[in-house]
Amino acid sequence: MASPTPSDDLLRVAAVQMNSRDDKAANVETALGLIDRAAAAGARLVALPEVWTYLGPSEGNRDAAEPIPGPTIERLAERARRHGIYLHAGSVYESRPGEPLLRNTTVVLDPDGDIVARYSKIHMFDVTLDGVAAYRESETNAPGDEIVTLEVDGITVGLAICYDLRFPELFRILALRGAEVIILPAAFTLMTGKDHWEVLLRARAIENGVFMIAPAQVGQYPLGNWCYGRSMIVDPWGTTLAMAPDAETFVTAELDRALLRRVRRQVPSLANRMPDRYAWPELERDLARAMGRTIAG
Repeated sequence: MASPTPSDDLLRVAAVQMNSRDDKAANVETALGLIDRAAAAGARLVALPEVWTYLGPSEGNRDAAEPIPGPTIERLAERARRHGIYLHAGSVYESRPGEPLLRNTTVVLDPDGDIVARYSKIHMFDVTLDGVAAYRESETNAPGDEIVTLEVDGITVGLAICYDLRFPELFRILALRGAEVIILPAAFTLMTGKDHWEVLLRARAIENGVFMIAPAQVGQYPLGNWCYGRSMIVDPWGTTLAMAPDAETFVTAELDRALLRRVRRQVPSLANRMPDRYAWPELERDLARAMGRTIAG
């Protein structure tokens, strides 16, 4: 298959939506098929959802985990080479020698199948949804410690994963490091997704003047939990360019950097920042203690 022709200002992307379950082999085959279809539709960059190789009881996470690079990433690398595309590997459970906890990690593969970026999820999903479920990602996973960007055909792309979406500091830093596109694979819960997913994605796009690519998990998985789905691609004005239906599928859109430049010129929120006026409350408190004063609250 001929590889898509890159353009300086245009990038056709695809967000893959899956209903992963606790059958790793079946999940991998589903993903490979969706990658093939997205590449055939002309996508230069294809992105998978969060923890797509395994979604089930947490006690199975370690059995599903692999080192990176490992067998699953090698299969994705072959697809990247075959189609001549950039392939964002969603996120997978990564095992590291000597570490008792796993990492929720994404890698990005270039058209030669080489790993050009790696990011481990920083914010652990430790929440209690009353009457629904409690989630304790930190019981099995360790947080990442690095903020990551990479270049895709000359476009700076930032990396984040799922729960990271609720922490705008990360996205602002990515934008200040030059990100024009941010990819956020997710497995948002049905309860939070129906109220927060679209709002947060559009907010992160608008406040930072970036394109958001958000491939997601959809539907029920063991043990009776549900993911919201609605994978989205959003432009810097906050307009939804594509949204997936409630099925395993993919959506595509063309990202136009000329639009991004126009939005940033009209609403220059990054340029109009006042960093010398900002201070984190905890830093102010530490400074006050050092000076022998107190700050209310």
